Amino acid sequence: MLNITETQKEKYRRLKTLLAEMDSAVVAFSGGVDSTFLLRTARDVLGSEKVVALTATSPTYPKHEFEESCALARDMGVRQIVIESNELEIPGFSANDLKRCYYCKQELFSLCRSKAEEMGFEAILDGSNADDLQDYRPGRDAARELAVRSPLQEAALTKEDIRSISRELGLPTWDKQAFACLSSRFPYGTEITQERLDCVDRCENFLRLSGFRNYRVRYHGELARIEVSIEEIPRLLDDEMRRAVTEEFRQAGFVYITLDLQGYRQGSMNEVLPAAS
Repeated sequence: MLNITETQKEKYRRLKTLLAEMDSAVVAFSGGVDSTFLLRTARDVLGSEKVVALTATSPTYPKHEFEESCALARDMGVRQIVIESNELEIPGFSANDLKRCYYCKQELFSLCRSKAEEMGFEAILDGSNADDLQDYRPGRDAARELAVRSPLQEAALTKEDIRSISRELGLPTWDKQAFACLSSRFPYGTEITQERLDCVDRCENFLRLSGFRNYRVRYHGELARIEVSIEEIPRLLDDEMRRAVTEEFRQAGFVYITLDLQGYRQGSMNEVLPAAS
């Protein structure tokens, strides 16, 4: 690994040491940058027979992301267990209060816990990284309650570290856009329904197929607030693209289509929360 820093090498060694202390592990696997890196490293350290990738399908998990997760697990030679889940049936989730993420993670980690106990596997791991400590993450409470470990966080690995090391490992996810479940597109207090999820998913899929790399479609009732990276804003404002986006979003159900001039940023829906949160 010639193209990573000494600090990154030390963090990576620390991660492998942490994993080596485990007998076996169930990894909550979405196919994103972090969980793919964690799964690959766990496989390298523990062996493919001692690692399982658990993926929960749900209305908030886009189909193309699920298909990518299956391909990644298959390419790594790791067994993937797929469990159906529906957050919309979890009490309190659809109301979308400040604990929404907790309800979701409590469901996911409970599924992981049950599967780990059934298989006799020791540890349950998730892909939270060191940067996540800077954002509002009520799902971490669920992780603590169900004894889920976050080795990337324990090894102080940031998203930048993970991308750099993933590139050296040849993982195709090294430059994949950060992913968060579709429920994060809704302001707190706005009810989450299947119809609204489908609307957002359709619009984001259109941006993806149009070649945009960093994007979010934030739902504000009749209004869609589009976030793309600053570098991609000029392309979105190209007359032909602007017309195509407007037509697709209107067909999906939005009346007003707006562009956020601050560009794409992680967790923008949390900007309304007090700093203490």
